Amino acid sequence: MANRAATLGELRASGWQSVPVKEEIRANAVRRIAAGQPLFEGVLGYEHTVMPQLENALLAGHDVIFLGERGQAKTRMIRSLTGLLDEWMPIVAGSEINDDPYAPVSKHARDLVAELGDATPIDWVHRDTRYGEKLATPDTSIADLIGEVDPIKVAEGRYLSDELTLHYGLVPRTNRGIFAINEIPDLAERIQVGLLNVLEERDVQIRGYKIRLPLDVLLVASANPEDYTNRGRIITPLKDRFGSQIRTHYPLDVDTEVAIMHQEARAASVGDVTVRVPAYIERVVATFSQLARTSAHVNQRSGVSVRLSVSNVEVLAANALRRGLRAGEQSVVPRVCDLAALAASTSGKVEIESLEEGREGVILENLVKAAVLTVFKEQVPLDQVREVVDAFEAGVVAHTGEEIASTELARLIDEMPALRTAVNSLAGGDESPAAVAAAVEFVLEGLHLSKRLNKDAVAGSSAATYRGRG
Repeated sequence: MANRAATLGELRASGWQSVPVKEEIRANAVRRIAAGQPLFEGVLGYEHTVMPQLENALLAGHDVIFLGERGQAKTRMIRSLTGLLDEWMPIVAGSEINDDPYAPVSKHARDLVAELGDATPIDWVHRDTRYGEKLATPDTSIADLIGEVDPIKVAEGRYLSDELTLHYGLVPRTNRGIFAINEIPDLAERIQVGLLNVLEERDVQIRGYKIRLPLDVLLVASANPEDYTNRGRIITPLKDRFGSQIRTHYPLDVDTEVAIMHQEARAASVGDVTVRVPAYIERVVATFSQLARTSAHVNQRSGVSVRLSVSNVEVLAANALRRGLRAGEQSVVPRVCDLAALAASTSGKVEIESLEEGREGVILENLVKAAVLTVFKEQVPLDQVREVVDAFEAGVVAHTGEEIASTELARLIDEMPALRTAVNSLAGGDESPAAVAAAVEFVLEGLHLSKRLNKDAVAGSSAATYRGRG
């Protein structure tokens, strides 16, 4: 920063060129696309669907609206667009609306440049400060977005007709930057009308003043498709002024869902106690969300957010941690008995549709069972467990649940060598009692759900007994 221009004259001498914000973003996007780099990091699963559309919109210089259900990374993408701005940008010192030193639009900046000329002081603003955001709420006013007369400035002795009495709203203060409106259908229709000029004529008008602020803004918005009919709508002229409308979506496969869980979930390990969630359990959590998105018992208009998968894997690990702390175990691996904890983290994130009162718990339990069975069929070939079924038919009985220590459950592999192949495949070489116990319990539950073993569950407890069907 010490080497950057401090006055307008120094800025001209440096050769710095002023370009519209959309051209600035376009140039930086071109460089990233040409280099084979993503526009921004941290958004998974959109590489071949959403991202090409967004790249097209930015290359075309369009204002954008993201349309999608909750939990589809709309806000994250919008906020990440700041990474496509230049790191530093010069403004007229003291400007409230990031005035371009070469073409100031506010009275403060115009007067300062007229008075000082090349000696006009220059400030530099970081790209992170060139972003503005407003969550649309029904009480949002034109003054919030565009501006209003500041009574304090009037009380200081200025005339109402003086442009300096204006208090600029969020949109002018994001001049030469990116402004985002989340959940735009919640914005009152009369307020949406106030954005028409911003999108098309690129100016704002405040309280009938004879002023024109030719703003340079990239406007981005987000909306839920159901908001068009449930809570409000985007007025047709406003929709028409957005250059591109991009539809987002939930992860299309389990692998992407798992990758997002890895990225977003908080670690559950505490002190000397470590919690490791094995891959097959992660797939159960991800598959649960995928099945919920296709279930007739779940309101699909409300959506099943990716946050469900993240919260579920966190609470699953937390339940395993609690179990491990009670048992005095240093290494903890979530087991099938821990899956009951998903009810608490799921209930507030999905809307169950059932004709019978109190069926929500049963529906969620059935979704968990379906997820376990799906992953079991993917991960454990039937020929690996035929001898296990035979052993149970010969009279073997196994007890599981939170009260059963990992070391005790892991001993089953010694008592029943037929379990070893499937358990070793699931545990991935981890021979710790916690990993073996988790794999053993998963195999037993999978055999039960595939109707090869009987299971006697204790009501109100995670305790269960597996036995042969004979």
